[in-house]
Amino acid sequence: MRRDRSIPRFSACGLLWRALLLPCLLAGLWTGCAYQLGSGRGSLPFSTLYIAPTSNKTKLAQSRAIVSSEVRQAFIRDGRVALEDHPDRADATLEIALTEFRREVAANREDDTGLARKFTLFLTATCKLRDNRTGKILFENRLITVQRESFIDNGLGDVPLGLSNDQQQSEYNEVPQLAKDLADQITHTVLDVW
Repeated sequence: MRRDRSIPRFSACGLLWRALLLPCLLAGLWTGCAYQLGSGRGSLPFSTLYIAPTSNKTKLAQSRAIVSSEVRQAFIRDGRVALEDHPDRADATLEIALTEFRREVAANREDDTGLARKFTLFLTATCKLRDNRTGKILFENRLITVQRESFIDNGLGDVPLGLSNDQQQSEYNEVPQLAKDLADQITHTVLDVW
């Protein structure tokens, strides 16, 4: 019994396919290795940050402490910069001022269209970021606005005993969520726009 030991034949299409495959694979590996997901520590002009206590120019009571806490937690969760407790030990300082809190009627009640059923709440802050080593202002008066919906009734009419059905309680419940949204936007503004 004799075996056929002939050299396999390749078609022109097969050779062309192989000739194109190798450069494509190399290009894919090259760009895949060169791409870095997200912003690394090396791309920021600072590695430590001091967050000054938030100032409040609005009539939204007790929002200063909530916003300050949420901003710190957002930077800690992100992890790209280390937070410092004193500006002398930090590369940069972030200052936040709450400048506006307002509400707009988003929906009226069905039984009395002169009364609101839902409000859209807006919280605006201005931010300033300063390089402590050079004194250079990296940005200032950066406006950040977040919004949330606030229902002032449960949509069922009368409220059972022990539950609130008023605007003040509804807004009070939404302030921590507004603060968290604002903190996320501030973190993005400080860390992702380089």
